[in-house]
Amino acid sequence: MAGVAFLLKRRGHMVTGCDKYATPRTRWLERNDIPVAVGHSPSHLAGIDELVVTPAVPKDDPELAAAKGLSPQIRIRYRGEVLAEIVNASDGIAVCGTHGKTTTATFTARLLKALGTDPSWCIGGETGAMPVANVGTGPFVVEADESDGTLALYRAHTLVVTSMDYDHPEHFKTVAEYRACYAAAMDAAEDVIKAWELDAADWPELDRLVVGRHNVMNARAAIEVALRRGYSRAAIAAALPSALAELPDRRFERVWPPRDAQSSINLQSSIAVFTDYAHHPAELKCAVGMATELKPKRLRVLFQPHRYSRTKALLNAFPPAFAEADEVVLIPVYPAFEDPIPGGDIADLYKSFREDCAPTRPPILARSATEAWRHVFLSAQPGDLILLAGAGDIINLVPQVQRDLAVRDIRQPVFMELAPYSFFRTGGVTLGGGERVIVGMGSNTWFSDCTSDIEIVRAPTGTSAALPGASLLATHPDLAFMAGIPGTVGGWARMNAGAFGDSFGNHVEYVIADGKKIPHDACGFGYRTSAIQGLITEVGLKAAIHGAQDEKAAKDYLARRKKFPPRTCGSVFKNPSPDTPAGKLLDEAGAKSLRVGGACVWSEHANVIVAGEGCTSSDILALARLMARAVFFRSGVRLEPEIRGLEVW
Repeated sequence: MAGVAFLLKRRGHMVTGCDKYATPRTRWLERNDIPVAVGHSPSHLAGIDELVVTPAVPKDDPELAAAKGLSPQIRIRYRGEVLAEIVNASDGIAVCGTHGKTTTATFTARLLKALGTDPSWCIGGETGAMPVANVGTGPFVVEADESDGTLALYRAHTLVVTSMDYDHPEHFKTVAEYRACYAAAMDAAEDVIKAWELDAADWPELDRLVVGRHNVMNARAAIEVALRRGYSRAAIAAALPSALAELPDRRFERVWPPRDAQSSINLQSSIAVFTDYAHHPAELKCAVGMATELKPKRLRVLFQPHRYSRTKALLNAFPPAFAEADEVVLIPVYPAFEDPIPGGDIADLYKSFREDCAPTRPPILARSATEAWRHVFLSAQPGDLILLAGAGDIINLVPQVQRDLAVRDIRQPVFMELAPYSFFRTGGVTLGGGERVIVGMGSNTWFSDCTSDIEIVRAPTGTSAALPGASLLATHPDLAFMAGIPGTVGGWARMNAGAFGDSFGNHVEYVIADGKKIPHDACGFGYRTSAIQGLITEVGLKAAIHGAQDEKAAKDYLARRKKFPPRTCGSVFKNPSPDTPAGKLLDEAGAKSLRVGGACVWSEHANVIVAGEGCTSSDILALARLMARAVFFRSGVRLEPEIRGLEVW
């Protein structure tokens, strides 16, 4: 979009724009006299003749909807239509393909420039010395995108096709539709270069000028363009070092160590971080392959899938792409403009990894990109190569990566065995000194497999708060409804546990937390929650009103309650309302059939997760996400976790 705006401005049009955020690209446009507003608003339509949009803008966007209402006064066109029109009126070299089109277009433009021409270009990526667009007097090199079908509109002088692996299922419903789009462009072109038919054997210098076999073939395609335009082999060979000196941004781009700090990386004594735009399995395999060529001690990949539709369509093709990685950390899907769909969540991809067994070690499922980076940073060691892969907002981690590694203070992680206190901590490591979390026997808390600096404190024994909750039933008849619920007295208070229409908080007179006495009215009791902060050491209960213990009532409750199996913490999700049990919604959505790795839904109750052999915390998180989505896609209800720390939306 930035390149198209630049070209239209240079062709004499008055051009304005808007974007969701201010970015380096919007600032570049403003330096070129193209004002860009932050945010989308129908007010931007005043005085315009044409609205050019990217397919990434939702069709119900208010600004786009307002423009449709003003038709035909305002003509609406997509980016690809406008770019194809400009290419078709010029000596156009259009580079298309599922993978490699940005790099191949960049190599082509740089090579033609090094050979003495003055090319124009419009390319989706940029290098330090080459912005996304330029207007010259020579041929016009463009990256032709197929994602919205507008590739079929091109009538290029030269069409370079790098690859045709099925992609963009949000637009192309079948492989046949996808290939037909390419066929239309190839039929209309004067000359077609199919990169996979080229032989790079006659250009051995490419192996030292670029990293990765795919980049060798990208360079070979650029060379073929120059050869077909009459340049000699000698002239091309002399121009190659300049033409291939840089990859476009986010194409295996090194973000640490900074390039001005050292020209090469010693992975025996340092940590390296690269970022790559790869988001298709074939691209990811190439990016992982480039990383392994540098021979790190450990290759650790943070991957954010791009779009629910692609994640679902290519689900089982992703895990093998990471076979050479030592660790994979999965980050929730970047949706672009899409709404969630069944089968396209990060939990679905995580499940595919667990079933595929590639890589050998199970992946880790992070709740956010920030948590994923914190994990690898805290556990990083010399020799690690960390790859940030994906086409979404994972790129926003780069400033934090550079800040953290510039003042690197990585302490040695400490393995903490918490199984006796909370089975929801099944793996991972921790470092003291951060947020303080208190756990007790049966604590209703989930902890990530990611390394963290959370300080985990076990509630001290010998206090009323640390007593198993069941011990209260012998002395407090009003709590008979709690019979069979796992947990400690302190845990019951903090989470306001309950059943059968009653809650523990209703019977609390005060708690003592961090040495301070908190009366009932200040505890903030709500449905399965409270406002109590700090280490609970004592819980005071209101006087019983029924006199002697009603053993029959307790036995009746126990008889009505299913006995929880080992390694479970009771209900996973809160009831949406008193009349709508979460378990019933989950059962109706088929949750009892769900299993991820070592975690499964209990066959006796759809709102209970059981941690079986080999279960990891990531298994539990993924399973909980799948459970919540099963209900959402069936009934539209968004279940909220009852378990502290478990984030499913």
